[in-house]
Amino acid sequence: METLVLSRIQFAANISFHILFPTITIALCWILFYFKFRYSLSREPVYMRAYRFWVKLFALTFALGVVSGITMSFQFGTNWPGYMETVGNIAGPLLGYEVLTAFFLEATFLGIMLFGINRVPDKVHTGATLIVAIGTTLSAFWILALNSWMQTPAGHEMRDGVAYPVDWMAIIFNPSFPHRLIHMLLASGLTAAFFVAGISAYRILKGDNKHAPRLALHTGVLLAAILIPIQAFVGDQHGLNTLQHQPEKIAAIEAIWHTEEGAPLVLFALPNAETQHNDFAIEIPRVASLILTHDWNGELLGLNEFAGDHPPVAPVFWGFRIMVGVAVLMWLISWTASAFILRKKTLPTWLLKTLVASTFIGWVATLAGWYVTEFGRQPWLVTGILRTADAVTPIAPENVGLSLTLYLVLYAGLLVAYIHTLRVMARKAVEVEEYDMSEPASVGRAAQRREEEVPA
Repeated sequence: METLVLSRIQFAANISFHILFPTITIALCWILFYFKFRYSLSREPVYMRAYRFWVKLFALTFALGVVSGITMSFQFGTNWPGYMETVGNIAGPLLGYEVLTAFFLEATFLGIMLFGINRVPDKVHTGATLIVAIGTTLSAFWILALNSWMQTPAGHEMRDGVAYPVDWMAIIFNPSFPHRLIHMLLASGLTAAFFVAGISAYRILKGDNKHAPRLALHTGVLLAAILIPIQAFVGDQHGLNTLQHQPEKIAAIEAIWHTEEGAPLVLFALPNAETQHNDFAIEIPRVASLILTHDWNGELLGLNEFAGDHPPVAPVFWGFRIMVGVAVLMWLISWTASAFILRKKTLPTWLLKTLVASTFIGWVATLAGWYVTEFGRQPWLVTGILRTADAVTPIAPENVGLSLTLYLVLYAGLLVAYIHTLRVMARKAVEVEEYDMSEPASVGRAAQRREEEVPA
């Protein structure tokens, strides 16, 4: 393979591995704040027990996210030197803002959050948890501001082939940023909700009869049930924004080869780039136009309007359908589980097993969505400013192939170790009889006896 292809695969592998962990931690920290805040208000030990278990999983996940994020940033210099040469005046400050406003907050108050529970006043510890949650959200804010600017650039001017900032507010709040930020934060909420529900269901299936896993299970399931319809609405609005600013991406998502009025919604097809036709297509007439233009006969631009400047159709087409299909599955699971919780307070074994199997379902939807976003921008690295092929390193493909192989082996090992560690921590929580470590041992044991009287 040539250097361009290998470098794209390597960056895709790096960002795919990295995004798994922030997708959990951004929302999981807010769930931790909820548990801690409820404990501070009620002093019910069940909330503290839930907090103490999930803060360990948060720390593990956060550590892998930080390490993989640092590794990913190296590639701007090693594999994509043309990127920083062309848009470094904008990308550099945005990445710097992320470090200054988000990473410093997280790094400073994470220590208090993890190790200060018995060393600082309760209000200080709760505040530290809140600040870390704000920091994770700010991190997403700045990273998505940069990514969105690469999709829909604004607030800059070109001088001798180099982008210079003119209006930072226009750069940050570029046309696609609000939609992309809200969509990603909701995706993180759903990912964390199923993560919490799945591991809690695993603990219950293994015989953990304490109230803390049931509390966490109910929290995760109900949170997912609330967020999924909101995500559907936000996703629709994001699609309308994309139609306005990146119509070629919508054409690839819907596999519309030629401009037409009353375009059908393609449920299934094998897009054929050679014949510019969808083989074995299953379509619903006019529905794509209805969804995107709110008109049965609305006109949608086809890929023929963007000859040489449109993304590859197959990965965008299938990535979108995987994302939507997984979202529908999440909707069914969360609403079914919520119905059992609200009516019977307990879940049947088959539903607990379903939740366990769905622990990482948010990863699938998130990765599929990111592939739609990133493939859908091709052949541009920064839309209208810098092509991907013009930014790649000139080094030999053998060097890129070697580093790619090492990355893949390392990431595969880390991912297996991460999931194994989660399983070990969950099993240990089942086996170990815990008590509230925020109070003296005698008080904690008394609280443990009282917990049986506290409804989850």
